[in-house]
Amino acid sequence: MDSPRRTRPQRRRPGAILFGALLSIVLACDPSTVGNGEEAHGLIVFAASSLTEPFREIAAIFEKRYQHAVRLNFAGSSELRAQMENGAHADVFAAASEEEMKKAEQSSVVTSPPALFARNRLVIVVPTGNPGKIALPKDLARPGLRFVTSQPAVPVGRYTLEMLDRMSRSPEYGPGFREAVLRNVVSQEMNARQVLAKVQLGEADVAVVYASDVAGRVADKVQTVEVPAPFNVEAVYPVAIVGGTRREDRARQFVDLIVSAEGQAVLGRFKFLPARP
Repeated sequence: MDSPRRTRPQRRRPGAILFGALLSIVLACDPSTVGNGEEAHGLIVFAASSLTEPFREIAAIFEKRYQHAVRLNFAGSSELRAQMENGAHADVFAAASEEEMKKAEQSSVVTSPPALFARNRLVIVVPTGNPGKIALPKDLARPGLRFVTSQPAVPVGRYTLEMLDRMSRSPEYGPGFREAVLRNVVSQEMNARQVLAKVQLGEADVAVVYASDVAGRVADKVQTVEVPAPFNVEAVYPVAIVGGTRREDRARQFVDLIVSAEGQAVLGRFKFLPARP
């Protein structure tokens, strides 16, 4: 008789292990597939990249107070809107532009009335040491400078172009100022944080970002040149609950925290201005 065959533990092929791991990640990240896990009790917030530091702090306050996890997704406002329009799950959308929020309303990404919660302003930023010798906004038009900006579809990119338009209409700068500056553009990034990173790495001589971007830990890594008030452009930040969310009550709590005195104090520490002058 043949001797009994031993049953050996089944070894999973590396490919199967990898597939299983990837599937687990997908299921964990997609709220529509979550049962009673942590994600079912959490909140997904899509926010403009310039809100990174204050929203991390506000999320920490929210988690401690309400015992609900918050998952933050930061990117350019136009990119976030496009993600949601293409099916990405979110509960709260905070944009750096009223225009992007209006587009989100038009495509039914958000269905609740947006609330304005902060304002921002532009600032010229250069690497430490100022290798491009930028002393005034006029210097942006000097030939040979490496100027980094964001894509025109991104709010900070639109604000930068509007700033240049205002300057070009002034006799102080002249009608050719905008085009002279744009000839110095060496790259267009996806959001203000990527623009700032180029400056920090020395890959740009100058850029225009939000005043809040150079607050806190970045303040000693770059230098700034102020944009005169008549030419500066004010960014307005609206927040809204995303249509179809299954966490509307928690989303409302998060929005309420942002607009509360406590949330406003956090935003103020990062150089954001109050929603209303």
